[in-house]
Amino acid sequence: MGEILTVKGLKGWYTADKPVLKGLDLDIEENSVIGLIGLNGAGKTTLMNIICGLHDGFECSSVKMHDKAVTFKDKAFMKSRYIVFSEDESFGYFNFDEYLTYVFGCYGKTPDDAYVNELVERFGFGEHRPKLIKDLSLGNRRKAYLITGFALRPDLLLLDEPVNGLDFNSTETLYSLIAGYKEFGTVLFSSHILESVTLTSDKVIVLENGVITKTYTGSDINAESIRASLGTEVSEGDV
Repeated sequence: MGEILTVKGLKGWYTADKPVLKGLDLDIEENSVIGLIGLNGAGKTTLMNIICGLHDGFECSSVKMHDKAVTFKDKAFMKSRYIVFSEDESFGYFNFDEYLTYVFGCYGKTPDDAYVNELVERFGFGEHRPKLIKDLSLGNRRKAYLITGFALRPDLLLLDEPVNGLDFNSTETLYSLIAGYKEFGTVLFSSHILESVTLTSDKVIVLENGVITKTYTGSDINAESIRASLGTEVSEGDV
């Protein structure tokens, strides 16, 4: 299995003398699920924002997509990824279908209406579909963006703390969709919830204080090992 994205020597900051990310080497394999876990403030959201070209305070030795040099703002790379942010109030005056149509147009794709309807049903979103995004609760806004992302099926789907705000049934749906996404591409998702990564991931990256301290794969992915690597007493659900 090759890498869809390889990043070497990534450093990120908001002020140059206080780096948030302190030199990361990141390999994201094709058709896989990668869980990025860490305590609040570890740098997970900063990393996601850099990959999506939304944060300019960074430097790195190299970025490659499918082993070809790119930048995070190259059109080809941008059209290969979609992100669901941990906090997002954009396109508030669109309803769901208007937002979906806009996103698919930007990516030059046509939505599979049957699959969109299936996702809407699975997330219990039907009654909220005609509402303006700005009038939705946090959880239902999250559902609107998640449904769009999974329906779009980009090569690289980025999810930043995707469980936040979701009810139990929607969380179970999300886990199922993440675990099954390898048929279409790769998911890189960040979380501070152990359950999220242990139930879905092929590889788990532990991020602490801006550096990767441990990587787990296969049978080594378990809550006890990950919790121990973070050096903290935590519950099963929350690290």
